[in-house]
This record gives sequence, structure tokens and C-alpha cells, in this order.
Amino acid sequence: MTFSLHGLAVSGGIAIGRAHLISHATLEVAQYQLRERDVAGELERLDRAIATVGEELDALRVEACAPGTPAELSAFVDIHSMLLADPALTDAVRDLIRERRCNAEWAMVQQMQQVVAQFDEFEDAYLRERKHDVVQVVERVLKVLQNKPRKLARRKPVAADDELIVVANDLSPADTIQFKNLKIGGFVTDYGGATSHTAIVARSLAIPAVVGMQHARPLIQDDDLLIVDGTRGVLLVDPDIRILEEYRLRKSALELERSKLKRLKTARATTLDGVEIQLYANIELPQDAEQARDVGADGVGLFRTEFLFMNRDELPDEDEQFEAYRSVVKGLAGKPVTIRTLDIGADKEARALRARSSGDRVSPNPALGLRAIRFCLAEPQVFLAQLRAILRASHYGTIRLLIPMLAHAHEIEQTLAMIETAKAQLREARQKFDERIQVGGMIEIPAAALALGPFLRRLDFLSIGTNDLIQYTLAIDRADGAVAHLYDPLHPAVLRLISLTIQAGERAGLPVAVCGEMAGDPRLARMLVGMGLRQFSMHPAQVLEVKQQIMMADAAQLALRVARIARMDEPEKIREAVEKL
Repeated sequence: MTFSLHGLAVSGGIAIGRAHLISHATLEVAQYQLRERDVAGELERLDRAIATVGEELDALRVEACAPGTPAELSAFVDIHSMLLADPALTDAVRDLIRERRCNAEWAMVQQMQQVVAQFDEFEDAYLRERKHDVVQVVERVLKVLQNKPRKLARRKPVAADDELIVVANDLSPADTIQFKNLKIGGFVTDYGGATSHTAIVARSLAIPAVVGMQHARPLIQDDDLLIVDGTRGVLLVDPDIRILEEYRLRKSALELERSKLKRLKTARATTLDGVEIQLYANIELPQDAEQARDVGADGVGLFRTEFLFMNRDELPDEDEQFEAYRSVVKGLAGKPVTIRTLDIGADKEARALRARSSGDRVSPNPALGLRAIRFCLAEPQVFLAQLRAILRASHYGTIRLLIPMLAHAHEIEQTLAMIETAKAQLREARQKFDERIQVGGMIEIPAAALALGPFLRRLDFLSIGTNDLIQYTLAIDRADGAVAHLYDPLHPAVLRLISLTIQAGERAGLPVAVCGEMAGDPRLARMLVGMGLRQFSMHPAQVLEVKQQIMMADAAQLALRVARIARMDEPEKIREAVEKL
């Protein structure tokens, strides 16, 4: 019987193949009491299981560093190793076993629920997704405690032209690494959001994926014929011949288009009427720079430096940061690299940073609390170390310094003063750096977009972070399933804030970029060009598709049509008009 399910589209394309279900350890474990004399043995059993999982993660890290494996996988394995070593998880389990004389499995699940509840309070979508990493680490320990296999079972051989559609409640980095040598067509998971590691890895591999399906796995059986529409967020189960043929034609057309896109790598992103557009790549780790080079990006428009801090227990020192930044600059061979300072706060996973900023205090609303530039100004030594490292790296290539979450004029002044302090310290130490390094500000708070004067007068460029701008403007957390449908990049208020910023920058002669997800959406590329945007920054996998849209666009005509859209105030009419572009 044919039926369809809907979820969150996180990686575009179409996959047709047979379902391969992934089983995970059950988290509903029984509790039983131990005799006092057996507690020590239970603690030893837990320690052996944790040590075994640690060894398995070390082996997976080696696999994750193999050629052809996305750099993101290694980072996620590091996150799992960090969580496994976190006293908030493992020491608390040991305390439960001692205090309640209970079995290790039950204690592990109880503490997992406590930690997951803390992650649920985070406002940052990326951090909230990490609760699934906690669950996956615990599942792995449970499998060892229960003597269950950790390797994924292979399904029976498939036809030469058949693909595997992996269906799971959620996928861990270990799952993904184990499947890297198989012919994976698509991913389908019940959990996850746009920033889950399944979504990130799927995008990096250009594999269609739909996540957040809620109840897909219980409704699907092994070897069911599936169609994954990663563009529309639709899963079709046991489609009839007519639907199957239609999707096969669409899949062939998409694959032909993708192969043609590779020819655009060396082409300039120029509109039909001769307007040049710059297409930059967003990266999170130094090794991601290779992807930016592979697609011919004009440089790095956003280097999210917090990833250097998050997957570890101790802060990276100035020299370590310097080496990371320098490696990216040298790898881009003269192309500009925009490095964003720490967008991190009391809610982040780096325990050292959390302890410095607020001790054990949990922020009631981290997205509105001590994060990004607010945190950096409150912790000047951490901030100065990063600024010095970035400035030192600027001697080896073109670096632009980007400050996140600015909202007040005094924050701009304090930040510029800190940069001058870092420069003075380097001069005193006779360290070379670019004296004329450009400093820009993120426009991701509505207050910043509506009061741009200090930004235009004191900064060298602006970068619009659409992800946060949309969430702050609409008071919508798109990772919250109850309200995710209200997250709308085409809401008239959002479009007006973006347009205001681009126009203000143009009048002041300041470059303006968009570095949020809107920049990487090919369906919105022409609208943004019509608004006057000339700098886009996106995931490397999206660069060529956006370039294609730009090369088929006429900027002058689009400006007239987008001006009419800007006067609309009904989202549905706006959406229809944007589709017609």
C-alpha cells in the first residue's frame, strides 16, 4: 500500500531504493537492586564498558580521517568522546550506583535523562541538537553492558542499480562512518533538525535526507521500496509504477543538472547584465577549507571559530588558534577569509568557558543572555587571546574580522578598543600582522538592522546572519516542532530588515554579505540579487547551484520586480512572487 510521510528537508535531491532499518539499544531498561558486596563489581562493569566505548570511538576517529570521508564526521566523533569523558554524565552514574545500589544500565539512563533535559533548555539550535549525541553515547555504552553488537548489520545484497535508504530513529557518527563504503542513496530519521549531524553529513555528501519524521521507522519494514524527496521533505513508501517512473525521470534530470554544475567551477558568478556577484563558503573547521577550494569559492565568508573551542575540555591557547587560522588562510592561496570571533556563551559545551562565565549557573534563556560578543567583552583575556591569534594569522593572507551579535553602539566601541589593545600587545612583542585589517559586524538582531548608524560609521563591512535574524524577528525557534512551521524566511518583516541593511550599506559604500541559510537557497538567490546583494556565503556544497541561478539572472530587471515584492505584506503572495522570479 502506497503512503507518504512528511518531515524536514535538510539535504536536497531524490533517492530511490530499498529501506535498511537501523536498530538501536533500547533506553527502557529494567532496574534491579544490588547487594552491598556487588556494588564494587557493578562499578567495574561500568568502567569496562566506558573504556570499551572509548576504544571504539578512537578506532572510529581513525576511520573518520580516511580520505574521502567528510571532515564533519571526525568532529562529531570528538563530541562523542568528550561526552563520554564528561563527569556530568559518567561520574553521576557511578554516584547513582553507589547511593541506590542499582544496576549500571538503569543508572546510565536516569542520568542521561537529566543531561538531555539540560540540553532542551538551550536556545541555540545547534547545541540543542547535541542532546541526540548524549543519547547515542549512552546507547553505545548500553550495548556493551548488554553484550549487544555495535557494528551495523548489513542487509542482503541489492541489485546493481539499487540504493540503500537508511531509516533510523536517529543516526550517530559511528553509524554514518560504518556505511561510508556502501551505496547509500538517502537518510530518513525520526529525530533531528537542520543542524543535526545527520543533516550536516548528508549535505556534505550531497545525499538526500529528510529528518524529524516522528513515526517513520515503526511504519517501514526492511526492503520496502522508498522514494526520498530531500527537496520537499517527503518520503513515499511502496510507490506505484506511475509515481516511481515520474520520480525516476526527475532523479535523472537532477543528476544531469548536477554533473553540468561542475563545469561552472571556474566560471565567474556574473549576471546576464554584467553584475559580478561574490560567492563565499561557510566553514567550521580548518579542514573544511578544502571543500571551499573544490567548488571554486571566492574565499571564506564565515569561519565559525567556536568549533575550535566546543569539542574539548580545555581552551585552545593563542598559538593553537593561530595555527588553525593560518592554515585556512594559506590553504585559500590569497583569497579572503572572514573569521568570526567566538559566538559562544554560558550555554556552550566547553566546560572551561562555562566555568569562567557563570560557574554552575544555568542561563534561563541563553539566546538572550551572555553569548557571542557579550561573552567576549565580559572575558577580555579569552577575547584578547583570540584577537591576537587572528591578527597574527593576517600576516599570511587576507583576513577580515567579523564580530557577532552586536546591538549597541558601546559594544562596537568596546570591541574596537579591544582590537587596538591586541594590536598594541603584538607590536610590543614584535609580532607581524595586518595593521589595516578590516572589521565587520553581524546583523542578526532586529535592533541592529533598525539602527545601523554606528555600524556604518565605525565598521568596514556588514554580514547578515539570517538564521538568528529570522528567529529573533519572529520569536520562533525552528527546532521546536510545535512552532517550526511559523519559521518563515519570506515573512515581510524579515525581508524588510534584510533589504534595509543592504540598501543602507550600498548608500554608505559598505559591502554587505548574507551568510545564513538564505544565502545558500537557490530558490532565493534571484530575490537577494534583486535586493542588491552582491556577496553570498554558504555551505560549499551549495555554491555551484547558487552560481547557476545568478548566471541566468538579470540584476536590473530583478531589482524592479523585487521592489514590487517589497511592498507586499501577505506571505503567500510574496512566496508566489518569489517563485515566479
